[in-house]
Amino acid sequence: MRLDRVPYDHPDAMKLNDAVQLEYAERYGDGGDITPLDPAMFEPPKGLYLIAYEDDGRPVATGGWRTQNRNDEGYADGDAEIKRMYVVPEARGRGLARLVLAALEDDARAAGRTRMVLETGTEQPEAIGLYSSSGYGLTEKFGLYRFEPASRCYAKPL
Repeated sequence: MRLDRVPYDHPDAMKLNDAVQLEYAERYGDGGDITPLDPAMFEPPKGLYLIAYEDDGRPVATGGWRTQNRNDEGYADGDAEIKRMYVVPEARGRGLARLVLAALEDDARAAGRTRMVLETGTEQPEAIGLYSSSGYGLTEKFGLYRFEPASRCYAKPL
């Protein structure tokens, strides 16, 4: 297993992003996450995008963080927002999400960010379990989905 830093628009990242969007649509019955994301948001030092690869070169997990600061969507100065955490179904249960999450936290901390934040939803109990067991606590809602009843926002000091 290896973790590679890649651009958000890398072909493997796009493939995994398409897969997570399908999963969001299945779980929530809509068109997926419509949060506007630009590859530049994940370029160091303002962000990072990672892909976990199997030894055979197959991409199996992904995740990124992007810089956020105080704005009218409820972010705070120093925030690093997690986006596009995903593990392909056949690779789940092996600790890959935890591995990606720890690498994202370490990188955001090294970039001077002071709090990691994320938004997930009630139809993703596995994600809620991961974040809760990794030291994240519920926080005031922020971002595009802050008015959605199924949205849950979490934060962790870095």
